[in-house]
Amino acid sequence: MLAKLKNIDIPIVVILIAFMVISTMLVYSASVDHPKINVSITKILVLYGVGLAAFVASSLFDYRVLIRIAPYLYGIGIFSLVAVYFFGTKIHGARGWFELPGGLTFQPAELVKLILIVAVTALLARRKGDLLQIKNDIIPVGAAVLLPFILVLIQPDLGNAIIFVIILLGMIWIGNIKYSHVLLSTVVLIGAGFLLLTLYKYFHHSLFELLKGYGFSHWMDRIDTFLYPQEVSADDNYQVRNAVRAIGSGGLEGEGFLKGTSVHSNFIPFAYSDSIFVVVGEEFGFRGSAVLLLIYFLLIYRMILISIQSTQLSGAYVVVGVVSMFVFQIFENVGMMIGIMPLTGITLPFVSYGGTSLLINMLSLGLVMSVKLHQEREPEFF
Repeated sequence: MLAKLKNIDIPIVVILIAFMVISTMLVYSASVDHPKINVSITKILVLYGVGLAAFVASSLFDYRVLIRIAPYLYGIGIFSLVAVYFFGTKIHGARGWFELPGGLTFQPAELVKLILIVAVTALLARRKGDLLQIKNDIIPVGAAVLLPFILVLIQPDLGNAIIFVIILLGMIWIGNIKYSHVLLSTVVLIGAGFLLLTLYKYFHHSLFELLKGYGFSHWMDRIDTFLYPQEVSADDNYQVRNAVRAIGSGGLEGEGFLKGTSVHSNFIPFAYSDSIFVVVGEEFGFRGSAVLLLIYFLLIYRMILISIQSTQLSGAYVVVGVVSMFVFQIFENVGMMIGIMPLTGITLPFVSYGGTSLLINMLSLGLVMSVKLHQEREPEFF
């Protein structure tokens, strides 16, 4: 089994090491002056060490075994989402974490993203590349994603719920959906979008009071910050306004490592996690931000090459699912910090501080690597 490691994608390994260095620097800078959060370099490196071990282990594990047991994995994922609703811990207004020994926490919604990729792959692979049918393929796949989507939405965790939908759309597209269905869906979605925006504005006050009664009013605060930034209160617009200002102040070259004015004055909430891109923009400027995005581009490029070179459709589906997840998370996280996307709790992959997020991202990338390392056809399950 270890002999397979000689075929591992070296550029991806180099990229992961680069992310480890970048993440360590940024998280340390973001937390060193924080009154409540001070993440040591040792802790960051330990988390990355565990993540890299998970990456190697999942790379060596035959991904097709997971596809074969996809129904059981899906059941475990749904059970965890139901259990966390009753027995989970509430953090930042969402009941989405299990408390673990040693002060650690685990967010099952992160794991379910990976499980959904495997489950959708199992459903799509049954067609063996034939055109997808609405009744036999698209509706079952959509239903499989709808259930965890609802369970995560009511936590409430809008960010991860949206990622489920993005994974679904990316994998259905590569699964060979009819162009007529794509056109029809696009028209329906655009029409529904305009209708929802109109209704949202017309029934704004009533909807706010309704969501407030269920404890979800912060959703509208975030949406209003994106749609109507001039009309929201200074408190609601605080994070985005300060983030845009801090990134802009970085200019071309940035203010320097450990010298970000806004970051080290604690004007940026969650600078060590969700808002980590602000640290890049303020301390390393446009050049540093461009280099980070270039590294992400190279990672996605290598993953797409693995998908193209896969000898089995199931492998291609898995890679596209992971790519869809990463691309959206990167775009959403960076976008919300520069004001072009709504504010959500989505982290920046491999860079933001977060044990569960890093572990799942490493396992996901390991699953992609497993596609590259297991190209033989003998144990073909789908």
